[in-house]
Amino acid sequence: MSPPSHPDPDSTATFRRLVSEFLTYISTERGLAPNTVSAYRRDLETWLEYCRRAGLDPANAVGDDVTDFLAGLREGRPPASKALAPSSVARMLVALRSLYKFLVREDYLDADPTGRIGSPKQPKSLPKAIRLDEVESLLGGPAEDLLGRRDRAILETLYGAGLRISELVGLDVDDVDLDASAVLVRAGKGSKSRRVPLGSMAKMAVGAYTTQSRPVLVTRARGAGGRSALFLNARGGRLSRQGCWKILKAYARRAALGDKVSPHTLRHSFATHMLDAGADIRVVQELLGHASLATTQVYTLVSDSRLREVYLTSHPRARS
Repeated sequence: MSPPSHPDPDSTATFRRLVSEFLTYISTERGLAPNTVSAYRRDLETWLEYCRRAGLDPANAVGDDVTDFLAGLREGRPPASKALAPSSVARMLVALRSLYKFLVREDYLDADPTGRIGSPKQPKSLPKAIRLDEVESLLGGPAEDLLGRRDRAILETLYGAGLRISELVGLDVDDVDLDASAVLVRAGKGSKSRRVPLGSMAKMAVGAYTTQSRPVLVTRARGAGGRSALFLNARGGRLSRQGCWKILKAYARRAALGDKVSPHTLRHSFATHMLDAGADIRVVQELLGHASLATTQVYTLVSDSRLREVYLTSHPRARS
């Protein structure tokens, strides 16, 4: 690591402006999603805080500085408040690499301190899926009332169509075709649109919500902002990702699932249960909106582990 010093405040301010320019670049020219840009901003702020504590000018950082920073994150040293998972450290390195490559390419810096740093190895983590009986318990939670019908439509659509929460809250009324039992997803990653079938239970739930509950919620809207949105909050505005997440967590607690349910759990369960039932992996890839088949193949590992579990507990010659 470079010896501690007192970097020029003007130099630090200049570097912060370059970081802002980089964030504008990835947002406007590369078209990264707002959530991704926010994650980059947080990660780079952590790096700048590390440099401040170490008396390091980030414009003059070298490979050892970055290596020490990443090691500190793994160990929970400041500015980290706790030891970070390998995936979080790897994400931090991606943010730093992207920043310094941009600065070198734009001739703001002569050298990239991340150039010789290898990506940290990450343990392969399998998507978490819940069992069919747990899905039934979760989906059976909402009551037959104003918000209960909305919540049932949300849960049935997340599981029945395998949507991301961001895709679900981005749906407009015109994106749903109940006659064709399909939903048009416009808010997928990389701005890729796809048409996804709606099963009978999801179709029934969305139909009940749109005819009985949504018209009442629309009357509560103060402006026109949420009128096109499919899923509305109690005040008549478009439901947010955070609001949807709170709804999901509330029903997970009610179903005694607790930490088993995350924002992606129903999407993972959708894919895993389809593959368990013999669905073609390329069909599941299209339904999920994955650009690469390799992204979908991780779900086959879940199915394989499930098959092995069933085999070991069921076959008479498999048990010791």
